[in-house]
Amino acid sequence: MLNIGSVVLGVSDVRRAVAFWTRALAYVPRDEVKEDWAVLMPATGAGVHLALGLSRTPVQEQPRTHLDLYAGDAAEQVAEVERLVSLGAERVDWDLYPADPDFVVLADPDGNRFCVIDTSRG
Repeated sequence: MLNIGSVVLGVSDVRRAVAFWTRALAYVPRDEVKEDWAVLMPATGAGVHLALGLSRTPVQEQPRTHLDLYAGDAAEQVAEVERLVSLGAERVDWDLYPADPDFVVLADPDGNRFCVIDTSRG
């Protein structure tokens, strides 16, 4: 049986991406960080890894694949969005929001879109 070991993001600056995502997720480098590649893992051990690979392709405005980060409720969602913005994420003016969204779209310092989800809304 297969399982997801790593999610891979293309980035234009691996070291900058490592700095952001290690603080955003409390992850640590699995191995030595290289100029073109790094794999991050949960500091606590088990869990999905986040690989960061040097990429020269442009960021997709509406990516087909993205990360969803879960917050336990609306208050935690607000706090996490603010924390991530303070680390270098940017709010995305997302034209596809539904009337009452349970998610906030952000972009990491490389422009990769990700969402912070309020999971208390079902």
